[in-house]
Amino acid sequence: MKHTVTETIEIDRLNAITCDICQTTYRDGLEMQEFHHILTTGSYGSIFGDGTLIECDICQHCLMRLLGGYIRTEHQDERA
Repeated sequence: MKHTVTETIEIDRLNAITCDICQTTYRDGLEMQEFHHILTTGSYGSIFGDGTLIECDICQHCLMRLLGGYIRTEHQDERA
């Protein structure tokens, strides 16, 4: 005989992301998938501090505005 129990499971579902630079909140799936997430830990000698968690969410528009002149881009089909 099988004995069962009913469980309720909560799932965190992403429904928006706010850019840490421009403070714009995006709910559009295409915009959200183009966000750039920085998550790292400062190491010995880091200006942020040894062991400090460093985190930032940046929309594609701010990334292009702030770093566009330094970013190298290449289409995947050009790599052949």
